[in-house]
Amino acid sequence: MELAHSLLLNEEALAQITEAKRPVFIFEWLRFLDKVLVAANKTDVKEKQKKLVEQLTGLISSSPGPPTRKLLAKNLAALYSIGDTFTVFQTLDKCNDIIRNKDDTAAYLPTKLAAVACVGAFYEKMGRMLGSAFPETVNNLLKSLKSAESQGRSEILMSLQKVLSGLGGAAASSHRDIYKNARSLLTDRSMAVRCAVAKCLLELQNEAVFMWTAELENIATLCFKALENSNYGVRVAVSKLLGTVMATALMPKQATVMRQNVKRATFDEVLELMATGFLRGGSGFLKSGGEMLKVGGSVNREVRVGVTQAYVVFVTTLGGQWLERSFATFLSHVLDLVSHPRATQTHVEAVYSRRCVSFILRATVGSLLGEKAQIAAAKEICQAIGKQMKAVEAVVNDTSGENKSGAADIAASQHVMVCALQELGSLVQSLNATASPLIQEASIGLLEIVTSVLLHPSMAARLAAAWCLRCVAVALPFQLTPFLDRCAERLNNLKTSPEAVSGYSFAMAALLGGVHQCPLGIPHAKGKMVVSIAEDLLRTAAQNSRLSLQRTQAGWLLLGALMTLGPSVVRYHLPKMLLLWRNVFPRSLKELEAEKARGDSFTWQVTLEGRAGALCAMRSFVAHCPELLTEDVIRKLMTPIECAMTMMSHIPSVIKAHGAHLKASAAMVRLRLYDILALLPPKTYEDFLKYILNNFYITLLQLQPNSASGSGALEHDPSSIYLRIPAGEAVPGPLPLGVSVIDASVALFGVVFPHVSYKHRLQMLDHFAECVKQAKGVRQQAVQLNIFTAVLSALKGLAENKSTLGPEEVRKSALTLVMGALDNPNPILRCAAGEALGRMAQVVGEATFIARMAQYSFDKLKSARDVVSRTGHSLALGCLHRYVGGIGSGQHLKTSVSILLALAQDGTSPEVQTWSLHSLALIVDSSGPMYRGYVEPTLSLVLTLLLTVPPSHTEVHQCLGRCLGAIITTVGPELQGNGATISTIRSSCLVGCAITQDHSDSLVQAAAISCLQQLHMFAPRHVNLSSLVPSLCVHLCSSHLLLRRAAVACLRQLAQREAAEVCEYAMSLAKNAGDKESSSANVNPFAPGVSSRSDIHCRHQGVNITETGLEGLLFGMLDRETDRKLCSDIHDTLGHMLSSLAVEKLSHWLMLCKDVLAASSDMSTATLLSSGKDEESEKKDEMDDDTMFTTLGEEDKSKPFVAPRWATRVFAADCLCRIINLCENADQAHFDLALARSAKLRNPTNDLLVLHLSDLIRMAFMAATDHSNQLRMAGLQALEDIIKKFASVPEPEFPGHVILEQYQANVGAALRPAFSQDTPSDIIAKACQVCSTWIGSGVVSDLNDLRRVHNLLVSSLDKVQAGKGSSSQLYRESATTMEKLAVLKAWAEVYVVAMNIKKEAESKPKRAIKNTDDDDDDYGTIDELPPDSLITLVQPELPTLSRLWLAALKDYALLTLPAEFSSQLPPDGGAFYTPETIDTARLHYRNSWAPILHAVALWLNSTGFTCSESTEAAAISGLQKRSTTVSLNQASGAAGSAKSLPEINKDRMHLILGVSIQFLCSPRPEEPVEHVTACLQALHTLLDSPYARVHIAEDQLIGVELLSVLHRLLLTWNPSSVQLLVTGVVQQIVRAAQDYLQEKRNTLNEDDMEKEACTVLGEGGDSGGLIPGKSLVFATMELLMFILVRHMPHLSTKVSDSPSHIATKTRLSEESARLVAATVTILSDLPSLCSPAGCMTILPTILFLIARILKDTAIKSADNQVPPPVSAALQGIKSIVTLSMAKTEAGVQKQWTALIRSTLACILEYSQPEDSVPTPDEVSMLTAIALFLWSASSEIIGVQSLQNGCMNRFKNALNSCDPWVQAKCYQLLLSVFQHSNRALSTPYIHSLAPIVVEKLKAVERNRPASNIELLAVQEGIKVLETLVALGEEQNRVQLLALLVPTLISYLLDENSFASATSASKDLHEFALQNLMHIGPLYPHAFKTVMGAAPELKVRLETAVRASQASKAKAAARQPAPAIHSAPTIKLKTSFF
Repeated sequence: MELAHSLLLNEEALAQITEAKRPVFIFEWLRFLDKVLVAANKTDVKEKQKKLVEQLTGLISSSPGPPTRKLLAKNLAALYSIGDTFTVFQTLDKCNDIIRNKDDTAAYLPTKLAAVACVGAFYEKMGRMLGSAFPETVNNLLKSLKSAESQGRSEILMSLQKVLSGLGGAAASSHRDIYKNARSLLTDRSMAVRCAVAKCLLELQNEAVFMWTAELENIATLCFKALENSNYGVRVAVSKLLGTVMATALMPKQATVMRQNVKRATFDEVLELMATGFLRGGSGFLKSGGEMLKVGGSVNREVRVGVTQAYVVFVTTLGGQWLERSFATFLSHVLDLVSHPRATQTHVEAVYSRRCVSFILRATVGSLLGEKAQIAAAKEICQAIGKQMKAVEAVVNDTSGENKSGAADIAASQHVMVCALQELGSLVQSLNATASPLIQEASIGLLEIVTSVLLHPSMAARLAAAWCLRCVAVALPFQLTPFLDRCAERLNNLKTSPEAVSGYSFAMAALLGGVHQCPLGIPHAKGKMVVSIAEDLLRTAAQNSRLSLQRTQAGWLLLGALMTLGPSVVRYHLPKMLLLWRNVFPRSLKELEAEKARGDSFTWQVTLEGRAGALCAMRSFVAHCPELLTEDVIRKLMTPIECAMTMMSHIPSVIKAHGAHLKASAAMVRLRLYDILALLPPKTYEDFLKYILNNFYITLLQLQPNSASGSGALEHDPSSIYLRIPAGEAVPGPLPLGVSVIDASVALFGVVFPHVSYKHRLQMLDHFAECVKQAKGVRQQAVQLNIFTAVLSALKGLAENKSTLGPEEVRKSALTLVMGALDNPNPILRCAAGEALGRMAQVVGEATFIARMAQYSFDKLKSARDVVSRTGHSLALGCLHRYVGGIGSGQHLKTSVSILLALAQDGTSPEVQTWSLHSLALIVDSSGPMYRGYVEPTLSLVLTLLLTVPPSHTEVHQCLGRCLGAIITTVGPELQGNGATISTIRSSCLVGCAITQDHSDSLVQAAAISCLQQLHMFAPRHVNLSSLVPSLCVHLCSSHLLLRRAAVACLRQLAQREAAEVCEYAMSLAKNAGDKESSSANVNPFAPGVSSRSDIHCRHQGVNITETGLEGLLFGMLDRETDRKLCSDIHDTLGHMLSSLAVEKLSHWLMLCKDVLAASSDMSTATLLSSGKDEESEKKDEMDDDTMFTTLGEEDKSKPFVAPRWATRVFAADCLCRIINLCENADQAHFDLALARSAKLRNPTNDLLVLHLSDLIRMAFMAATDHSNQLRMAGLQALEDIIKKFASVPEPEFPGHVILEQYQANVGAALRPAFSQDTPSDIIAKACQVCSTWIGSGVVSDLNDLRRVHNLLVSSLDKVQAGKGSSSQLYRESATTMEKLAVLKAWAEVYVVAMNIKKEAESKPKRAIKNTDDDDDDYGTIDELPPDSLITLVQPELPTLSRLWLAALKDYALLTLPAEFSSQLPPDGGAFYTPETIDTARLHYRNSWAPILHAVALWLNSTGFTCSESTEAAAISGLQKRSTTVSLNQASGAAGSAKSLPEINKDRMHLILGVSIQFLCSPRPEEPVEHVTACLQALHTLLDSPYARVHIAEDQLIGVELLSVLHRLLLTWNPSSVQLLVTGVVQQIVRAAQDYLQEKRNTLNEDDMEKEACTVLGEGGDSGGLIPGKSLVFATMELLMFILVRHMPHLSTKVSDSPSHIATKTRLSEESARLVAATVTILSDLPSLCSPAGCMTILPTILFLIARILKDTAIKSADNQVPPPVSAALQGIKSIVTLSMAKTEAGVQKQWTALIRSTLACILEYSQPEDSVPTPDEVSMLTAIALFLWSASSEIIGVQSLQNGCMNRFKNALNSCDPWVQAKCYQLLLSVFQHSNRALSTPYIHSLAPIVVEKLKAVERNRPASNIELLAVQEGIKVLETLVALGEEQNRVQLLALLVPTLISYLLDENSFASATSASKDLHEFALQNLMHIGPLYPHAFKTVMGAAPELKVRLETAVRASQASKAKAAARQPAPAIHSAPTIKLKTSFF
């Protein structure tokens, strides 16, 4: 293939390859040429042009296939348009000669077609350049058109279309000829020709004025004729032609109007013509009446569908604005269509016509109009309904009977009503909350009008009205409850009118069915109301025979609808329901017989309807309340069901007796029975299978109308009004009763069959075969279809149950049944038979059986020559492989494949090709890797066929596409390889994709896209995105849903990997379009796919990618698309693009979201429905009509298509939140204004989020204040995110302020509307959340500003206090629960923040109070908050809040009880929930308990334990109606009896600890981490209060329990924040125990008992044993050990010895270090909880851990910082070594000594410097050693070996080269030398003092260069001075003789002083100071020393003089500086 990639055709290579591969090679070369010509250098092309033209023209006569000729023509034309055009006329003549050639053989045909294609391409590309030759060309084409066969005809027509498009108006002279010749072909036999004619005429009408003037009627008639017996492709093409011509006739294009004076058609004429097609079809107005009667009058369905599509094209072409203006006329016309008697001759036809009209309305109003215009349209529809209803009422009330035609009018009006109401419902539902003005404006009266239709005489209209109400209620949930109440009230008032009973019950049922779409639901009491109404209706049904039927139906319908509310409601009414069901049916057989004997036909009708209704309600119950289906309930249900089964067998005799009109009711009972049986487990009715089977025979042999598609309507089954709508349908359309019964029986047959005995199976199958034999003709087909569907259903049931078909005779019977149908002429039956065969093989599952089947088909296929059996058996092979799978059918693979490949080559029958290729695709799919060996031959066949099969055989191409996809999947990831075979396979796949991509059929293109998608998944490098992406973008604007779906699915996959490239290539499309027509640069991103009318059908014009790129296009698509899958894919695609691109292209994405969201601000203007005209429309009225009409086309370009709809805006708001999160993960600069500004200065392209803050706030504000509730939710969410992320961003220009402060007005304004009276609970809940976030964020510092938001919370708190049941309830009670808990949660969060601020303020040192009063007012106090500001806002509400919080916690505690304790729950619910909605309430409690718990703990800690309830209750008893305090006190038995404070406190403690422990035991992994932290903080806070400490210490088991729960928590929760909080709580528990123990010891001491008893207090007692599970110390150590090992795994021997452990000593992270430090601190506290014996038990562990931690964490760092674990360990060592009891207790003295010694030994060993480990921090180790020396007695550590070790460590440190270590060492030595115990210090002085002296002496030669070195010297001198001081008087001279010379040696002489470093000068000063100080201290000794050395004296004197002189100078200049004392070690402060 690589050889094909050259500019000229590589003829040598071509000659070398086999004949079969040549076409592929040539095609590949043409593909390459197509890409390269555009990009190549013009001169290169011109050089080789001659040769190229030769090669290309040579190819024309080599009979190329369809794709090749298309490319060939394209390349030739491109070549001429790029290169020279000298020889173009020669080439054109050549082509014309070929076309004229009389050779009609099949072999010459491809050459002719190629020539035709070339002519077309030339004219399309070069147009008027070839103008002179065009008359001849056109005549030539038209001449050959007459004699051509179908392929030639379509190719010639396509060429003519290109000629017309290339020449435009210049071809006017030939227009009539072309029209005359083409016209007759519109009714051609071949569908492809019809399509081609339609496209050609469509091109013609652009310029040929006569088509839409004089010939308009003829064109219409022709189109109607063309639609007869048409397929989908023809309907699309013809409807496009018809619609466009009609639109042009109404509004011609400007240019053509200018040229000729044209008489325009009026709107009425155009609509009249269209209507003719809809009502009369192609028979038209030309035939005489007699012929009309012969046709039978009914319009062909294809025509009606085609005209329907034409209507849509007509309106779309005229555009949205036109529709807005003319909607009223259009609506009345369309509704007239469906009221015309010709459209509704039979019921099925009427339903079909309604579907058509609904489609017209949906496709135009639904997608062309923006939200404003849709509201206006809804008003029009309302008026139309009102008008119709008035007419109906007039007829109904006209008792005189004068109005004869009245009945017919009513019948016609019902269809109008159905269409209008369905469209109204759909409109409101798509507008959602945006439709609220429709309801609220009284002038429209939507609700009155719709409810008036509930009294329409026709059931269809009543159901449609009910459906419409359901749509309104789902869109505006706040209307649901009022609607229900209104309907219930009317139902009661109008009980005596049959229509009212029926209509209002329909409405109530529909509303109940809609509840599941309203998350907030309806109040629980409504269920009771419905039950009582239904009971009443059923009870009174028998009283009035005129109403019996309606009341019975209505009662059961309501009960069925009630079941959809789910178990939580139905549970309460179940016993009553079971009773009702039992009573509807006779109790026994005897009663049944008796029943048969009595009763007339009316009674029977009512009875049957009643029973059908009861069964329907049962079915609804089983479907919607599966949780309630216990064994017992099923048993009770079976009684009536069994009875119904028995009754069914008696029905035929009843019908015989009372007349056939009972058949429908009987069928209804049967349908309901089948429905419910299919839902129940078959085990429950095993005994009754016989009855069921007998029933099947009756049902399956009924005939089905030949096609039920499109005949679905609500009136066929009223119960569907409350059922869930199947996905993808807008309105439920149950099929007619006859069809539904058969469908239900088929479904049930599949469920029952696996449970039937083999004997019965055999009987049934034999009976089926017999039935097929007996039936004749059409009837036989219908019977066979029913039977086959049943058998398939049964086999599927068997396969799902994994059971077998049965013994040989059952198989035989099934086989004969199936095999007979494999060669049935009906293709549907052949398909069913093939499927059945495959399923049978799957169920039997024996190799021999499969082999027999396969062999039978092989033999048939080898011998048969007829199409039918070849197709049937080839499908059978495919199905066999598909259901048995690759392994089961592997041995037949070779034969199957070879046979199918042979069949696929049968060019004479496209049908055989289609079926065999379809089977082949099935085999490739199911064989998987086993197929690998056959890939090459299959692929080459697929390619050959793609290159040769005419494009008109679209089915073949579709199957080829499927095969290609299957092959790509089979080869799979291998496709990435580079081997020769793989490369060939891959390039073949790519060629195949290229051919299918270029096919004209949308399904084939979709297949190509999915193939490329697969290829991209397996071999991404080889798929060329630069061509794929633009083609996908073109498909996004296709009119075919399938293509758009495929394109978006593919884009979704591409965007996942390569979003940036995808966007880039899509933009290239925009650039190209911009180059082509710079005029349309101002197209809006959301503009339609169809930009201007003239080029509506050109391929690339549809794309509207503008500067917003692909993203903008996809956002725009979201407004137009209604398909769910497509929209979700668009969401995903945008999501992937957002994730990878939003951070880089921030402004771009924010602008996109902003443009989408800005649409909401236009909508929310108050003048939504005002009819006032804006200025523009005023101007328009002044223009004359002509210009107004003609400018329309151009105007549409610049106007946006449709403003983004609410769902798109919600998505945009979600995108906003995602962008914020993405930025957070990307770079901190996004949230730091100073950083962002500097980054922007460095690089102006840097785009950072914080710079767009005002946009973010604006978008969130727009969304949060919209009409649509979903958008408000999304907006509030965005606002909350923005506040959280930006709250702490400082404002660089105003230090001390944050950047969000300037937006407080916006935030307040966004929140205020959410707290209005009519806001739904979920929004209030969200808004409370935002409020608390805002208040708690600390952004606003001024109390008055905070008050605005705070007041919102206060107002909602009043609502909470109003108690239950006070407000008028619109939603489910749990919605109120949600709202109240959200308010309490918000307050809790605010309180927590307030307390934190207060705590911080208290811990800060107080600022000095200013001395003057008046200063205060001017400055200083204004910006700074008084420390407790926020708390002052919460304080007044605290008494109320604390009570409500406790109540909520109590509720939560009860609700978390396991199910077995449910009897303990209070019967009438809790403070905030009702028992009925307990399940939904749980969720809301789960979301809000944690902050409440924290708040309660804070409150109890601050005041609560001292505050009893009675005082609070008294304080606010006035506020409560049904006060919540009652529910708080319930526990105590009588509500009034007050408890004592200790009891109350104990309850509170238990409540908080209980809730915490229950939660911490097993928090679900999806719990937010905030809940865990809040819970731990609450515990921590609680344990701050003395009361709680005593409580937990008194009962040690609580503490132990809490510790073990915390231990469990640590096992599952990793974040270190959680671990830190846990250690905090543990510390609190340990401290509480310490305090308690201390208290006990103190009391014992005071009682002055023996000292002995006192010390045994504490854990471990005398023995020292700790009991796990009871010991607090043990539990604590277990938990702490866990934390330590988690962060320092090598501490555990288990871990460090395990082979997988790698000894890595990494530095601990900061968080880990803090954690380890905290654990060490707690560890060192533990000994104080133990008795001395206990101490000895735990100390070895504790000391080991501390020493190891010291070793591991004391690592030298550059900045000499002491890490937290080290300081904690040192502190721990200190507290343990100084334990008091150890010294006093004799019993443990020995152990203690040994412990301390070994610990010190350990530390000495650890401080030994090793090579491998990082250098230990000597300072910390020395400090530890010093701690032992200070604290322990010399007896313990005076041991020689330890002493030597210690001295060595000090020596090493003194000799260290690091001055910092020296300095610290001197400091520590100083403290050791000063030790009070001389026995301990003396050895050290003797050993170390000489070294010190040496070191200090050496300084003279090596003066300090840095401050640290200076510090070391100064510290050393201090040691010496101390030694002098410690020495005896008689030794003092010797000591001074060491010190003084050293000091003097540090002095500098005058010369060197000037040039010395600062450190050196400081040393000089220091020495001088010290000498001046020593002299007076020891005058005698000093003199002695000085006298002994005169040179010293001289140096000292000169220095003193110099110093005094400089001082005098300095004094003249400034006051003397104070001398800085040297700093001392930081740690020291904590040790002394």
